[in-house]
Amino acid sequence: MTDGRHYETNPAANSKLGFLRKSLADIAICPPEAPRGLLGQHYVNDAYFSHEKETVLRQRWHCIGRSDELPDKGDYLTVTLLDEPIIVVNTKDGFKALSNLCRHRGMPLAKGRGNTKLFVCSYHAWSYQISGELQRAPRMENAGFDPKSCALPGFHCIEKFGFIYVSLADRPPDIEIDLAALSDKLWPYDPAAYRLVHAADEVWNTNWKCLVENFMEGYHLSVVHPKTLHGYTPTELSKKGPSASGFTSYTAHYPDHIPPRGRGSDRLKDSDRHGSYLFAVYPCQVASIAPSLLVSFSLLPRSAERVDVRWTISVYGNDLDDEAIHSRINLWKNVNREDREKLELMQKSLSSRYATSGPLAGEDYEGTVRDFLLWLATQDKAVS
Repeated sequence: MTDGRHYETNPAANSKLGFLRKSLADIAICPPEAPRGLLGQHYVNDAYFSHEKETVLRQRWHCIGRSDELPDKGDYLTVTLLDEPIIVVNTKDGFKALSNLCRHRGMPLAKGRGNTKLFVCSYHAWSYQISGELQRAPRMENAGFDPKSCALPGFHCIEKFGFIYVSLADRPPDIEIDLAALSDKLWPYDPAAYRLVHAADEVWNTNWKCLVENFMEGYHLSVVHPKTLHGYTPTELSKKGPSASGFTSYTAHYPDHIPPRGRGSDRLKDSDRHGSYLFAVYPCQVASIAPSLLVSFSLLPRSAERVDVRWTISVYGNDLDDEAIHSRINLWKNVNREDREKLELMQKSLSSRYATSGPLAGEDYEGTVRDFLLWLATQDKAVS
């Protein structure tokens, strides 16, 4: 670390962290024809997770949800992002991400979601405008009190693709540059035009990287999802898509006998309507977009072996009727259950001495996993 902040004083723990960082660098230089995955310890070691949290995770953009979850002025939702309590609020001048702590004694100001004109502390009734400025602090009459110094700290917050992204970094990377190629790929779908029909919050007892890797490879589709996905998106029709400094992607093509599942945007080609496009915005958003359906997962890592998951389903215009929407929601609940069962079972075994760096499948099946690992290695090297 360049700032000297090591997260373990135990020499053995620091030695383990150094070993895991070196093994990541070694994996990154494996030749493309012989890619390898991470060691099991990369998914279970607490010191390594602390290192990730202070580096790769804090320095990037995180998807919090869809912008149409907060359509009106004063609409807000709360999240905990890497131990930081945050309020995301619609100010009508844009979305703002504010610290969810009263500047007086640190009491959380809001819980869950709702609509408000002021955030009022339940402890001593300090109140804040939705823009973050302190509105009122009862009985604070001492001469040294300066209300202007008590505004709620803010975090970088932007809207893109109809999603809200927040970064804890002082100077986050330029998301427009990182996702330029993804913007080109998503433009025909018109992702901002999808409307929210379902949102859920869950806890998955797995490492955040396991979930990213699982979502972003088609190698498991026919094995893990024989009844839910294999008929529409069989493993053998997976095709690696573009990748860049901020994302990776692949297309899950439909068999020839499967009809398109909705028309979607008029910008789409017929070939776009015959598959689902899956993408990961590094580090913690994974999503699947099809002409009529957009499913997104916002991963909020809490520990080496737990990740909070916010997932949403949005539909394009009136492409799907209520019955079809209900069917798609149930389908994704089942798909998620199938993935979650596998990942939580695997997590229990990753501490084994035999959880070594296994070989990855070819470009169309696990090339996205290799992209992700190369990206992780690049980020880690940047803080050496």
